[in-house]
Amino acid sequence: MQLLAVGKKHPPQALAALAAAGQRHFGENYLQEALAKQAALAGRAAALHWHYIGRLQSNKTRAVAECFDWVHTLDRLRHAERLSAQRPDHRPPLNVCLQVNQGEPGKGGVAPEALPELAAAVAELPALRLRGLMTLPEPAADLPAQRRPFAALRQMQEHLRTAGLALDTLSMGMSGDLEAAIAEGATWVRVGTALFGPRPAA
Repeated sequence: MQLLAVGKKHPPQALAALAAAGQRHFGENYLQEALAKQAALAGRAAALHWHYIGRLQSNKTRAVAECFDWVHTLDRLRHAERLSAQRPDHRPPLNVCLQVNQGEPGKGGVAPEALPELAAAVAELPALRLRGLMTLPEPAADLPAQRRPFAALRQMQEHLRTAGLALDTLSMGMSGDLEAAIAEGATWVRVGTALFGPRPAA
């Protein structure tokens, strides 16, 4: 299991302090904010790895393809095709996770029944590397309820692996439910508040 530090709304100095303590992977929701932080933290002795965890839009794919190492929120083939076409030749394939929506209103993600077809298509794109699945479930009050959507995502991954896709990643769990996610096999947990404290007021 790896820790993805989510720096949404926190200043570059906060990320720099965490990087100085050894954190290397950072997740960002907002593209322009992320690009500014990348510029501010460029040139460090130890390279940082940037994960895009915000909603993808067509007008963002070029910058995401050029400037990030991972995308956790891919849920449309046309966005995948754009990311693959726009990935610079000198960079390795872009690591991507497919976001699965298990009935969460107002959130992105592919429906579980449409997942196998999308996964098979994305796996064929030359400049992408399909690594696994991501989900962002509704908050739940107790551990068994928190575990259910994570267990379902793990089962979806197992079905895709049985179908021949080499998936190794489950991006699931945040500050409030990371214990449940880890219990169900999370490989990335996306943690912001527990690392940085409450987000600064807008």
